[in-house]
Amino acid sequence: STISKDSLQTSLLHLECHFTWTLLKKHVSLEALEETILDHIKFMAEYEIRDYNLLSYVNYLKNSYEEALRSLKKAEEAIQKRHPDEIDRRSLVTWGNYAWIYYHMQRYEEAQTYVSKVENSCKKLSSTAHGKIQLPEIYAEQGWALLRFGRNYFERAMNCFENALRSEPNNSDFSAGYATAMYRLEGDTQWYGGDTRPCLEALKRAVELNPTDTTVMALLALELQRLHRANEGERYIEEGLQRTPDFPIFLRHAANFYRKKGKVNKAVEILKKALALTPKSVVLHHQLGLCYRFKVLQLKKTRYPPREEMENLIELAVFHFKTVIDKKPVFFSAYSDLAKTYAIDKRHEEAEEIYQKVLQRNDLACDEKQDIYFNYGYFQQFHMKSESKAIKYYIECLKIEIDSYPRKRSSEAVETLLKQKIESGLGDATDIGTLGLVHKLNGKKQEAIECYEEAIALDPNNEEYLNALTELRLSI
Repeated sequence: STISKDSLQTSLLHLECHFTWTLLKKHVSLEALEETILDHIKFMAEYEIRDYNLLSYVNYLKNSYEEALRSLKKAEEAIQKRHPDEIDRRSLVTWGNYAWIYYHMQRYEEAQTYVSKVENSCKKLSSTAHGKIQLPEIYAEQGWALLRFGRNYFERAMNCFENALRSEPNNSDFSAGYATAMYRLEGDTQWYGGDTRPCLEALKRAVELNPTDTTVMALLALELQRLHRANEGERYIEEGLQRTPDFPIFLRHAANFYRKKGKVNKAVEILKKALALTPKSVVLHHQLGLCYRFKVLQLKKTRYPPREEMENLIELAVFHFKTVIDKKPVFFSAYSDLAKTYAIDKRHEEAEEIYQKVLQRNDLACDEKQDIYFNYGYFQQFHMKSESKAIKYYIECLKIEIDSYPRKRSSEAVETLLKQKIESGLGDATDIGTLGLVHKLNGKKQEAIECYEEAIALDPNNEEYLNALTELRLSI
């Protein structure tokens, strides 16, 4: 081939498309992502161009190159239908993906053809651009793709939509993306810690710009609920149910709203309707599992829990959570959800097996690890009645510095356990030393020093305590 592979590679890296946006395979389950995109195309045809572009990249990640080319063909047809006057401008991402896929198929001539198409279009659109042009709709397309790849990408997604809005502050699509990214980020920081940026204003703005977008309307309702203004939020949910009664993405959020409000039967009814429309949706299975588990816990509190009904609900919850893990192994909170369901039913071996399965994974983010460690510690303490194992895992949680809800709970739990033991006179040097470690991990240096001194008085030759004490004294 006359085309030098090196110069082709250099040009490819300049393109703005899914292949240059660092969307990593390890953060998603390709099957589940593909289902989500196909459902989205079915119910949200107006976004089919970017959905087919993303689908081509997912096909590529699955090594289905021919399928990837077919997806891009569909994107092209949609561009011709929807933007007949702006084909060049609207095709930049699609052509970029074509170039990369042909390159990976070692069809370098065709790859070069598409690189040239992009470069020529960019020249036409802007005299300075060389295969790269900062168009707001490309920023937005990148933002939506990032949101699809999960929580590691929310921050970047928000920045993309921010860039897009700079050029077009009143664009309802960019506004919806920006508000969605902020909403997701806030949900994450509430649980996992970090700085919150209030997203209420962004959501209100998005609803104002597009009052027919019931997805954003539902997120606004959920945000109001988070702010303890659920009655205000419910009006938006009711309006959404009127406007789009058969739109599964909205229904999922509506169900979430009712579940959090404690109207679990209503949530189940809505989720079943949504599941009938999109039977493969992992999120719906997860939500149903949460609803059934909630119902089990409610019945458990009654004076004479109806055994058969409880068993039915437990089976349902287990079925839905198992479905989630099978279809999307990176849905990490679902492992704890499944294990907790087994634990309610005293199926401790099965719970243990699920915890081991998730503890052995090496692709957990630090804050997800904290969550698992806390839940496993809790399981050991209250279900297995093993204080020593509980203490061990609560401390594993504390060793991860991120300030989160699970870390706070682990800290309280382990302090209580150790203090009870020490105050009842059953505590030995190890317990006092461990409490010293807890204080140290929580940044309470003075308390830590006192514990280590006390532990050393009981166990004078303990290297670990002596070293910890020296280190603490030096750091003050």
